[in-house]
Amino acid sequence: MAMLRNQATALIRYEHIETTVPRAKELRPFVERLITIAKRGMAGGDGNGKLLHARRLVARDLVDREVVGKLFDTIAPRFAERPGGYTRILRIGYRRGDSAEVAQLELVGSEYDPKATPKDTKTATAPKSKTGVGGRLRAAADRLRGKKDDGEVEAKKAAKGGQTKGRGAKRTTPQKAG
Repeated sequence: MAMLRNQATALIRYEHIETTVPRAKELRPFVERLITIAKRGMAGGDGNGKLLHARRLVARDLVDREVVGKLFDTIAPRFAERPGGYTRILRIGYRRGDSAEVAQLELVGSEYDPKATPKDTKTATAPKSKTGVGGRLRAAADRLRGKKDDGEVEAKKAAKGGQTKGRGAKRTTPQKAG
């Protein structure tokens, strides 16, 4: 029962979770019952106490107040016209460690696309990030030193005779005998 409550809380909070197929099949009616209770409470109105009673019934199974609030504020109104079938089970594949069949359980209308780009303006205007540890270290070093312009780099190359590294570059330190 505790596992069902925890998974229901996660499903309502994130609107999708990954779990095994048998767990998803057990969780589906549990979550749909909670959504139905929330819908009936919203339809009954606040005047006669049906909304409060519905909140208490849902809070019996979901201990997180934020999740209960989200259920009543956003999810129940979204499914107000829908007669049932609020969740969807998508089979993903098999887990690597024990070959258990894994499924994604999601609320209908909140299709989750892991490859979709976020719609934040911050990430759209940010420069392309460097991948790997070396790229991140170079980016941090550039930030500390102050990034050099291409003109400064070309001027330094010209001052050193055209080449800074490579086969034709002049050595500045004597070669060790060995």
